[in-house]
Amino acid sequence: MSSEGDLDAVFKALANRVRRTVCDALALRPLTTAQISAQFPELDRTTVMMHLRVLEEAGLVVAVRKGRERFNHLDATPIQAIHERWIGPHAATAARGLL
Repeated sequence: MSSEGDLDAVFKALANRVRRTVCDALALRPLTTAQISAQFPELDRTTVMMHLRVLEEAGLVVAVRKGRERFNHLDATPIQAIHERWIGPHAATAARGLL
């Protein structure tokens, strides 16, 4: 994660409830696009694919084609980078303030 633009893309991707839910599901195991779509009966497949594209562009999802299926895998590297850049240092500062 090298630029502020990359960070912005990750924050934008994670700002949406559907995309966070997709990331939670993919943290357990890779899923096909059809399996992800089945978890959101209120959304059509095109909308689910749009959410997956946003996650891919943010570097949070890697898609691997196997035959006709597309398996989606979570790549938590951008989340770890955000933790190292923002959460860890700010949490440490806040904790020091409590002492």
